Order: sequence, then C-alpha cells, then structure tokens
Amino acid sequence: MSTEFTSYLHEVFSRFGTIQVKRMFGGFGIYHQGLMFGLVADDILYLKVDTESKQVFEKRGLKPFEFDRHDKIIKMSYYQAPEEIFDDFEEATIWANLAYHAALKTHKTKKKPL
Repeated sequence: MSTEFTSYLHEVFSRFGTIQVKRMFGGFGIYHQGLMFGLVADDILYLKVDTESKQVFEKRGLKPFEFDRHDKIIKMSYYQAPEEIFDDFEEATIWANLAYHAALKTHKTKKKPL
C-alpha cells in the first residue's frame, strides 16, 4: 500500500477541504470533518455512495469496492473514483462533495432517536 498515493490525495482534495487519512485494516480511510467519505485499497480510491449517487457511479461504469470474506463477496457502499479527479482538482471537488453528502446522509440515519 503506497503512502505516496494517499499523500497525493491531500493535494487532489485541496479545493474540497482538509482531509485526514487513517490506516484501517488493509487500507486507508479518507475523512473530512470526522466523516469517512472515501477509502483506499490497493492504491485505488473509492468514494462513498448512497442510493441516489450510486446511479451516477454506475452510469460511468465505475466499480464497487468489494472483498471476499469466507468465500462470500461483500460489496460496500463505496465505488471507484473516476480517473480524471487526479488531474482536475475542480472535478475532484465535485466528486468529493457527492461522496461527503452520501456520508452525511448515512451518518444521520444511523443516529438513534432520543
């Protein structure tokens, strides 16, 4: 796992805002304001999706993050980021906002009522 790649993400998302990169399992979580909106596995960036934004990723042919656990494929609510965000930081901001809003929605639905 390349720390060079994860270090570069600070530059990619510089117009979006400050991010934190934290090691987790075999990869890294990408956080903004305490919410995980992306993950890196095998030097591939995946961004958080919800039911609405998932369609945007699928229409672009972007693949979901999945892994094998005990001979069962587990798909998570993260999809591969489009390649152009690594060269176009305005585009990176658009996709980061989409992922961050998906993370916000998920976070709100997980809160327990009082």
